[in-house]
Amino acid sequence: MSDQHLTFERDGDVVILTMNNPRRKNALTVDMITLMAQAWDEIDANDGIRAAILTGSGDSYCVGGDLADGWMVKRAKVPSDANAEQAPPKSRGSVITDGLLLTRSLATPLIAAVNGACLGGGCEMLQQTDIRIAEEQAVFGLPEAKFGLIAGAGSTVRLKRQIPYTKAMEMILTGEPLTAAEAYHFGLVGHVVSTGQSLNKAREIAARVAANGPLAVRNAKASVINSGWIDEEDARRIEQRLVVEVMRSDDAKEGLAAFAAKREPRFKGR
Repeated sequence: MSDQHLTFERDGDVVILTMNNPRRKNALTVDMITLMAQAWDEIDANDGIRAAILTGSGDSYCVGGDLADGWMVKRAKVPSDANAEQAPPKSRGSVITDGLLLTRSLATPLIAAVNGACLGGGCEMLQQTDIRIAEEQAVFGLPEAKFGLIAGAGSTVRLKRQIPYTKAMEMILTGEPLTAAEAYHFGLVGHVVSTGQSLNKAREIAARVAANGPLAVRNAKASVINSGWIDEEDARRIEQRLVVEVMRSDDAKEGLAAFAAKREPRFKGR
């Protein structure tokens, strides 16, 4: 898949998605978001893809919605959740929320390689990635309040669960950004690397993820996502169901056999 707004590169069992609107600092257009929704479907439907990387072209990661594209105003007319069942499958609104990772969580591990400014919708999508690498010059922010808007693509729900409450509120209510060093300090990203090295680091981590048992990796992610912040007893039941599925798999038997034989495992994802 390739388009002026998004590139899709397959490298063995890893996919690299690049937001490609560099003249507007990779601002999100309807075309880009639609292609991203299609990409998420393709990635999760392909058992041969074991990790995905999301990055930006040029010197920016993503500065949020492209206001010149006009889609953000139109999005306000999308049916509410109360009327969602009346909307047709994959309506324009559902494609947008899917593409932005607002209403879905990718089953495949998703790694962010943040190569520059990560603002607005870009920062909101970041919160749905699993592993995050930032270049030292990157900045992270939710400036919506400065424009009389709200960071409403998940940030008021997710951000306080990922970084300290008071820092999340400061970002949301003041619109002021964090530096890469601050983002690392507060746990918004896991690695800070020098300029130009985020994709290399993401590829390195993706290769390590992809080398592991694919069923184990997907179920481990599903357990973390689905157990969320619910009651611990309910969360444990979710975890145990997913653990049992993995332990009964051919991959688990292969992993133990390979360990005993002192060889590399040959996982098949079943």
